[in-house]
Amino acid sequence: MTLAPLLDMTRTIGQPHMDYVIIGEGNTSARIDADTFWIKASGQQMVNITETGFVAVRFAPILAMLDQSAGDLAAQKAVMQAAKVDAAAAGIPSVEVTFHAMLLHECGVNYIGHTHATAVNRIMCSPRAFDFATHRMFPDEAVLCGPESVYVAYEDPGLPLALAIRDGVRKYMAEWGEAPKVILLGNHGVIALGNTPQEILNITAMTVKAARIFEGASGMGGPVFLSREDVLHIVRRPDEIYRRNLFVEKTSH
Repeated sequence: MTLAPLLDMTRTIGQPHMDYVIIGEGNTSARIDADTFWIKASGQQMVNITETGFVAVRFAPILAMLDQSAGDLAAQKAVMQAAKVDAAAAGIPSVEVTFHAMLLHECGVNYIGHTHATAVNRIMCSPRAFDFATHRMFPDEAVLCGPESVYVAYEDPGLPLALAIRDGVRKYMAEWGEAPKVILLGNHGVIALGNTPQEILNITAMTVKAARIFEGASGMGGPVFLSREDVLHIVRRPDEIYRRNLFVEKTSH
């Protein structure tokens, strides 16, 4: 897989009017092949990132840390550096490279977009975060974002967060029989999982819209959630599955 689609996706996510990230916030990744993936380098700004702002990394050494920690943060960073496909390449893999590797590997997706969208973080920094993550309010939210989001309470970025995300994702997949589309991180942000850049953009945009609706409804007596039965009916309808696939394929890179 070439770098160009990830580069375009990342720049789009970083546009100021989106209000998804500012300065060096957030990170993105994309599968290259079965053994390697691209990830945004630490400290890079999304809006003006170039090809040199990404690092190609091998899955195996990063995934190994999830099962047997390399030690303290300095030792973990040494493993991350050693995992680079090109040791001489500039840039240090984001400290969150561990959850990117895990999600690309375990969820079978090709792209990851992690942002700190203001509209979502208003809720993630509130007592209503779990309610927002585990319910759906309107049909297209369920169609694009799945029947629920995985909610992960705050953890230190890096390996502790990756382990908490892995636990949440595995529970979700055991319950729903499929990978999640959205992971919501308490006091932190949102992760979108997809197979094309356009799917990442669609999921992120819909999550932000849902957050705005949730916030507005909370000021009018509280949101009214769809029932689990209604959500399941919506996400399994053949016409909705067709629409979801069309959204992804029609405008993807």
